[in-house]
Amino acid sequence: MGTVRTARHALAIVCITALAAFGLAACGKDSGSGGSGGGGGGGGGGDVTVAATSFPDYVDPQLSYTVEGWEVLWNVYTPLLTYKHVKGEDGTKVVPGLAEAMPEISPDGKTYKLKLRQNMKYSDGTPIKASDFTYAIKRLFKADSGGSVFYDVIVGAKEYADGKADTISGITTDDNTGDITIQLTGPNGTFENLLGLMFAAPIPPTTKLDGDTTNNPPPASGPFMISKVDAPRTLTMERNPQFKTVKDAGASEVADANVDTITVVENKNQSAQVTDIVQNKVDFMIDPVPSDRLQEVKQRYADRFRMEDSINTYYFFMNTEKAPFNDLKVRQAINYAIDPEALNRIFGGRMHPSQQILPPGMPGYQEYKLYPGPDMNKAKQLIAEANPADRDITVWTDDEPDRKRIGEYYHDLLTQLGFNATLKVIAGDVYWTTVGNQSTPDVDTGFADWFQDFPHPDDFFRPLLNGASILPTNGNNLSRANIPQNDAKMDELLTKQITDEGVEQQYADLDKAYMEQAVWAPYGNEQFTTFLSERMDFDKSYQHLLFKQDYTSFAVK
Repeated sequence: MGTVRTARHALAIVCITALAAFGLAACGKDSGSGGSGGGGGGGGGGDVTVAATSFPDYVDPQLSYTVEGWEVLWNVYTPLLTYKHVKGEDGTKVVPGLAEAMPEISPDGKTYKLKLRQNMKYSDGTPIKASDFTYAIKRLFKADSGGSVFYDVIVGAKEYADGKADTISGITTDDNTGDITIQLTGPNGTFENLLGLMFAAPIPPTTKLDGDTTNNPPPASGPFMISKVDAPRTLTMERNPQFKTVKDAGASEVADANVDTITVVENKNQSAQVTDIVQNKVDFMIDPVPSDRLQEVKQRYADRFRMEDSINTYYFFMNTEKAPFNDLKVRQAINYAIDPEALNRIFGGRMHPSQQILPPGMPGYQEYKLYPGPDMNKAKQLIAEANPADRDITVWTDDEPDRKRIGEYYHDLLTQLGFNATLKVIAGDVYWTTVGNQSTPDVDTGFADWFQDFPHPDDFFRPLLNGASILPTNGNNLSRANIPQNDAKMDELLTKQITDEGVEQQYADLDKAYMEQAVWAPYGNEQFTTFLSERMDFDKSYQHLLFKQDYTSFAVK
């Protein structure tokens, strides 16, 4: 989740009407009833205000690839399949969404057949059609989505993306029967997971094919709809008046809204967000409580605060295509020099130190450390051996407080290693789209993170490290890693099931193979927090393992 999107991702303050949705990669734990469920019309009521430090990258189901964006969009755009609305590992189970049932898969694993539920409507009253799925997948490629790298396994997708075909030949649909057939180029151990992401959520063909829809989002198919967007300041979510048609069609796994309106407001001051929640002016903050107020909130507001597990990796990317990071010894030096404990202090102790790609909780995770440190002497020795001719480096990070401090730490470290480092801090709202655009100059190295999109190690390798994921825009392979033998192994493993004998071990080996090339400098896995106002039902609220806070679990007392 990618934070990034990723890898990556966040939002802030105001007040209007109630409920919520959510989406991208983070993780949930602890107290809470587990999810809303049942009932076509939803329950409860009231208005909820959510504070965000950074606005979603896009308010667009095919383009958004940040935690902030997915947290909102998960309950707005329902795919053919979806994920259970419960906390913990059960939330990673794929279940039918707009499709009547799980797909029928051919014995060779290359053909998926699904049937769209009948008589469902988007929030504007437009019928949801089987061919809308085809349109969504076409948009992924026409709009240069970072998520497109997962779906080129569909027959004809690459030809369509290259402009050699007018449609994607591997998808056939029948709007009369609701039948959808998808042909893959080979068996794919993640495809059911991919069908459960918002990237693949059907949208009407009136949606702009090749551009961002943030200011005019497509009509919704989930319990919420986006009724107003004033990017990058605020957006409003309201109950979808047509969601009853989705529930009446039998989509029992898609949760109902428990509030009427959710207003997301950007506020760059995280301490002010905390104060607003204490004073019940704001009901929830997307980002964790900042380190300088963490102990206060833990001690004084324990009845509405908890720590939340999350599956993510924080790292520094290094552009391996150009000096000085095209030299392995320079990249290894950075890994030796970094002090994960120093970075953990920035997070107020919420960081599990790590020096690898796969995080705890991800299949294939095996803890190891190739670059024991911090060892500045070893790092300086490697820099001396490499003797890079180009020592001018631009270090990128965003303006969220923790990320800014991370960037300052990294800038100082590079300076100590003898580089002429310049720190560039830009708004979190545009950070990922800026560093993920190949036309942006001087993207040498900087802050990055990645939150799981789905519970499979391919999610941490393919979008972030595969050579085919070096995209002109919306790219997530920020290090521009391009190692053919690793790509080939990645593709081979994709044809297998994660439960097959030896597959998890091979993913663990792939993790080490990338870190032997020091394509990243990882340093930890972050815990999140939940902090609610007194007016919220704390026990009902929960964080989802994939999409962070589940806005359908918001309830006003």
